[in-house]
Amino acid sequence: MSLDKPSISPEEALQFTQPTEGFLCSLAANTYGIEFFKFTIRDMDSNRVLFDIERERDELPAPGSLSPEMEVACRSIRYQFPPSFLRHRTVGAKLVFGVGPQPVPNFRMIERHYFRNVLVKSFDFAFGFCIPNSTNSWEAIYDMPVLSPEWEAAIIQNPFETRSDSFYFVNGLLVMHNKAEYAYCAPEPHDVALQQQQYAAQQYAQQQQEQQYQ
Repeated sequence: MSLDKPSISPEEALQFTQPTEGFLCSLAANTYGIEFFKFTIRDMDSNRVLFDIERERDELPAPGSLSPEMEVACRSIRYQFPPSFLRHRTVGAKLVFGVGPQPVPNFRMIERHYFRNVLVKSFDFAFGFCIPNSTNSWEAIYDMPVLSPEWEAAIIQNPFETRSDSFYFVNGLLVMHNKAEYAYCAPEPHDVALQQQQYAAQQYAQQQQEQQYQ
């Protein structure tokens, strides 16, 4: 299968039952200059931000300028969330992205999430039309999958065995394909704060003790 040409249709992407072997298009397929700048996830019940990442806006690397290893690295990401993330019922995912000098018609993302090659959730989002040289903000609100206690425990105990493929289409043609891996065993936010407080208290006690001996 050549990576220099669009290789699958949206309908085919929606039929996948496990992560793909490698990427189904090359970086050169992104002829529209699509770049992602910011990604935010929030809990819709509390409006609390659960995850927020932003990067500097820069030019896309020229096709062929990266080694195969660097191409894989720039299209792959690892997320680490606390176990409580799996228990949120409804979340909002906000994406800020830019496009290049030509219009982007019918921009669409299909994202397939798996655990151990079993489909857990599938998302199909339509961004619509993007005008040239524009920065766009888009948010989707969706329900999280309901997991049994056994599934939740297995996902938590096996970090990075939860994976996703994100396929981006323009007018039905595949222009981008990214991959992600997920771990749900990071410390809970309140645990991190407690650890920081305990560390600060220990440091203060040690300083006080040192002063007594001076």
